[in-house]
Amino acid sequence: MSQAEWDTDDEIEEKPFNVKYMKRMMRYLVPYRRLMTAVVVIVLFNMLLSLAEPIMLAYIIDEGIIKGNFAVIHILGSVLLGIRLISWLFSFMHTRWINFTGQRILFDLRQQLFNHLQSLSFRFFDGRPAGKIMSRITNDTNAIGELINGGLITMVMETTHLLGIVVILFWMDWQLALLSFTMLPLLYWIIAKLRPKIEGSWSRSRATMSAINGNLNETIQGIRVIQAFSRGRINNEKFNGINTRNKEAFMKAVTLESTVYPLVEMIGMIGTCIVVWYGAVRVMEEALTLGFIMAFINYLWRFWGPLSALSKVYSQLLSAMASAERIFEILDTEPEVTNSSKARELPTIRGEVVFDNVSFRYEPNKPDVLHNVSFRVQPGQRVALVGPTGAGKSTIVNLLMRFYDATGGTVRIDGMDVKEATLESLRKQMGIVLQDSFIFAGTVEDNLRYGNEGATDEQLVKAGESVRLDRVVAQLSHGYRTEVEERGSKLSVGQRQLLAFGRVLLSDPRILILDEATSSVDTETEQHIQEALQTLLAGRTAFIIAHRLSTIKDADLILVVENGRIAEQGSHEQLMEKGGIYANLVLTQLSMQESVILQTST
Repeated sequence: MSQAEWDTDDEIEEKPFNVKYMKRMMRYLVPYRRLMTAVVVIVLFNMLLSLAEPIMLAYIIDEGIIKGNFAVIHILGSVLLGIRLISWLFSFMHTRWINFTGQRILFDLRQQLFNHLQSLSFRFFDGRPAGKIMSRITNDTNAIGELINGGLITMVMETTHLLGIVVILFWMDWQLALLSFTMLPLLYWIIAKLRPKIEGSWSRSRATMSAINGNLNETIQGIRVIQAFSRGRINNEKFNGINTRNKEAFMKAVTLESTVYPLVEMIGMIGTCIVVWYGAVRVMEEALTLGFIMAFINYLWRFWGPLSALSKVYSQLLSAMASAERIFEILDTEPEVTNSSKARELPTIRGEVVFDNVSFRYEPNKPDVLHNVSFRVQPGQRVALVGPTGAGKSTIVNLLMRFYDATGGTVRIDGMDVKEATLESLRKQMGIVLQDSFIFAGTVEDNLRYGNEGATDEQLVKAGESVRLDRVVAQLSHGYRTEVEERGSKLSVGQRQLLAFGRVLLSDPRILILDEATSSVDTETEQHIQEALQTLLAGRTAFIIAHRLSTIKDADLILVVENGRIAEQGSHEQLMEKGGIYANLVLTQLSMQESVILQTST
């Protein structure tokens, strides 16, 4: 499903009933079937106790109050009190068990989704907004959990309750029962006509609320740009429009709902009045007793509650179908990059890398972004990848780490096809530092140990010193145990990059990838890193994607990538002598630097 399809699909809050989805959702109940069976038994028994109350009230009125028999009143009153106490106990057990089961189902479903998401290939996340994926794990799992947890139990309870009331009413007096149901067609017509409008109004209200949250998130994230461009007034007007639509949608939903339910109550009251009128006539004719009529009316009042509850469960069911489709779409997505059946552990590598006629495309129906790329890197060599944006530099290192699989040709490490190695053994021997490295919430130490939890304190401190992170840590209140907050917000861009360097170096990779890793670091800090890397890269194969000449020129091998092909390759001196693409790039950069120096001096 593409991004456009995801965006469209998220607007759909209900789907037709799907038997396959229903069976699949029910599988999450299987581990808790004994507990759920006990809940159903308790619910049904509690329902029987509830249905016995009106008959007992009728007996109290007819045999106790009217005949003045206080013994009947005392005994049956005590029995009713006992029924209420037992019902309370059963309700407590039912609520506790059903909430426990519901939370366990939500836990299992979220854990399954989270585990599966971590196994999916990069292609799945390309073009899919993180917020939409998060919605699957939170909102959609809640919708399914609520249906399995409360909806199904409600359906069992209210259906049996409804059938029980209908049977009792016809058993008591079939003529009176038929007369009381004369208002059902009108009730059905009103609910069928107005329920979709109410649900549509609430859907629009939720959609506008989602728009408010999205606008708020965007505003908070981009507050610096907003203030820099003095967009406050325009943004206020935009938010005012979204806020107004939310208010109007909410008020329309409330107005419709406040109209429908009084109508439903009115129809129920009309049916009750008919029963009271006809029952009064029968009581005066001594065909029925007062207690009988009171019990009949009590049952009739209880008849409308299950109808309303079942209507809500039906809506809940259709909503869960939409959520199930979205969740199962993720769970049914197979990772494209997986361990083959013949995959084996990759032994400790020396670092020889060979690309043999490698081609790659991101989408099946789109052109290749790499075309028959071939090169060989000896163990311990430093390779610089240069070329314009979009030429395919990052794609090459993505294929090396098997974030994607080549669509043609072979990528080998120490003579072994990377597809024949297990992903964990391959990636454990590789490290990557990106232009915008992700720093996790936690301490500096936690982030350093991310790729090597077993590292000693001495190794940690040494890694920090090697990338000059120790100077940053010395300024922090709690040193290496300082909390850096979400995405490392307590650190500057350069400090986060130093931390990323320390993290990857502590993991001691055999192949190191630096993807524009020094572009966010100032010149002085970059110089320190370059000095440290001279020692730290010894014996390691390194792939360096960079634009700065200072980072490129010392490489053992420079690969000039253009339009998905290796246009030139060689050392800095060899390529400069050739006077081709690389030489032009270097001369252009030098002339720009000279221009900046001249402007600064004047």
